[in-house]
Amino acid sequence: MKKIFYLLFALLLTSFVNAQAQHHPSHGGAIHSKGFATMDKSGVLTAYEFERKTVGDNDVLIEILYSGICHSDIHQSRDEWGGSIFPMVPGHEIAGRVIEVGKNVTKFKVGDLAGVGCMVNSCGVCDRCKAGEEQYCENNKTVYTYNSRDFEGDPTLGGYSNNIVVTEKFALKIPQGADLARIAPLLCAGATTYSPLRFTHVGQGDKIAVAGFGGLGHLAVQYAVSFGAEVTVFDISEDKRTDAIRMGATKYVNVNNPEEWKGLENSFRVILSTIPAKFNVEQYVRMLKVDGEMVLIGMPAADQIPSVHTGALAGRRKIYGTLIAGIPETQEMLDYSIAHNIYPEIELLDADADAINRAYQNVIDGKVKFRYVIDMNTLK
Repeated sequence: MKKIFYLLFALLLTSFVNAQAQHHPSHGGAIHSKGFATMDKSGVLTAYEFERKTVGDNDVLIEILYSGICHSDIHQSRDEWGGSIFPMVPGHEIAGRVIEVGKNVTKFKVGDLAGVGCMVNSCGVCDRCKAGEEQYCENNKTVYTYNSRDFEGDPTLGGYSNNIVVTEKFALKIPQGADLARIAPLLCAGATTYSPLRFTHVGQGDKIAVAGFGGLGHLAVQYAVSFGAEVTVFDISEDKRTDAIRMGATKYVNVNNPEEWKGLENSFRVILSTIPAKFNVEQYVRMLKVDGEMVLIGMPAADQIPSVHTGALAGRRKIYGTLIAGIPETQEMLDYSIAHNIYPEIELLDADADAINRAYQNVIDGKVKFRYVIDMNTLK
């Protein structure tokens, strides 16, 4: 009997230890991570191994399964906005699975799907943070997912990697059954387009325009159409016309064809510009109705920032920019997108430095329709 007792006890002890190891795979220490980094403003990515911080009481450790490529990754990896921190692990469109939780975490359990967008922390006490708009933190303490510094002064490293540690407040809940690979780009591109459309109260019967029909623009069209708007798309590429109409646009304008511009003055209540390069802003502003609004969400390189002659604003036309979305609105966007089957159209890449570098060049050359996503499951 004693032998049986000791055998049962040993089995129970082993089961308990294994369960604890599954719940705390980091064993309370720093997290070994691997992925891809650029070491300087050449922007060329290479394989990179590094350590992430210990999982704290309020943190979750996420195994990254998919990581989207955003044009801002390219800008920052090439220091085109200035102030880049190297070595840099880009990536702020992250979808994965929770593999460890801190003792105070209530929002997630091990095995849940979770996402991380553009931010991983903020001051949490200013009016904007309390209002759920952490991207506009009044104390300038927004901590971005990469190319930023955390509260300890250490550089943040992003989602082109196999894992990430983040406070539960800045992790997004992804329901089981969601199309996980296509979820990733929603965490930046989705939030960035959904937020200004909600802010401008785009709704049934509104005539709006989306300028630029790429990774951001094709999501903006889907959201606006789902809100009931009549959408006109402007782009430089003729080969996107069929896609725009398929996604619900009522009109497509090839901006290189002057005939297609005719008769569009005073046409739109809202114009959303996703254009990531210098362009003729006045040409679009003139198409706004009185009290119309043009929202600039495309973020070109510093030497490509467009300008506007203030005379174009006559007629109470407004022009302004927005920045991503706060955590509550990002979660709202995510829930809405899944409920309405709104996803980006993507091309999956292997987790390989050469493949990602080629993808970067394709984004620069405008050769991607519409979003690249790195399959981190293939990381070796």
